[in-house]
Amino acid sequence: MISAEQVMAAMQRVSERLVALKDDLNRLDAAMGDGDLGLSMSKGGEALLTLMRDTPLRDGDDIGKYLASAGAAFNRAAPSTMGTLLATALMRMGKEAKGATSLDASLLSRMIAAADQGIQERGKAKPGDKTIVDALHPAAEAFAAAIAGGASLEEAGAAMLAAAERGRDAAIALRSNIGRASWVGERTVNQLDPGTVLCVEILKSLTQGG
Repeated sequence: MISAEQVMAAMQRVSERLVALKDDLNRLDAAMGDGDLGLSMSKGGEALLTLMRDTPLRDGDDIGKYLASAGAAFNRAAPSTMGTLLATALMRMGKEAKGATSLDASLLSRMIAAADQGIQERGKAKPGDKTIVDALHPAAEAFAAAIAGGASLEEAGAAMLAAAERGRDAAIALRSNIGRASWVGERTVNQLDPGTVLCVEILKSLTQGG
């Protein structure tokens, strides 16, 4: 089981990583879009750090409700396309976990699937469009398959991260079909998609330390 304390620790790692990635994400985004992805993700990360400092999740608290509030805070701080997508992911995960005071493997699998579905629906993107979905969707599927096959959380997390990395790498050769990146057409081919990089980094932070 994953406790409230462990959820807080994972959120802390992710939030700090979002802040640290500011320059790298801006650089990647500049090749395909506005060049401000790192700035918006950093603002979102800072908002989550503030939420956790001012209103920490405690044992016995509703984890789903907390994740939903985290999504709202992220959306307010980072009202960009990616900010909206990550806020949607947090809110969908929160909805799935509503009423839970701890998370088991099955619930966590459903939460990750809900995040994937939410981002696809909100962003009107599918695998192959060269977006964050190209890393997140195979990651969600790999995690679910691993858990269904009896793997431990650590094993499932490793499978999830490996699938996200493969998805990130496979998307390099694709052409962007969604959003501002699609406007520059062929220039996006053979470029790392910032969204897939972001997804991999988030999953690394989530799985670090178990």
